[in-house]
Amino acid sequence: MSNLFWLSDAQMARLQPFFPKSRGKPRVDDRRVLSGIIFINRNGLRWRDSPKD
Repeated sequence: MSNLFWLSDAQMARLQPFFPKSRGKPRVDDRRVLSGIIFINRNGLRWRDSPKD
């Protein structure tokens, strides 16, 4: 599934300080969420039209 990520390890390392800290609930994978947002914006899709992966 790593081929679905739009951000490299170096880019994620630069963004890491801006993510909120986990407080109680376990956090979802930030890279997966950001990749989904980038995919939607680049392709001009609606969230419901995005792929499940």
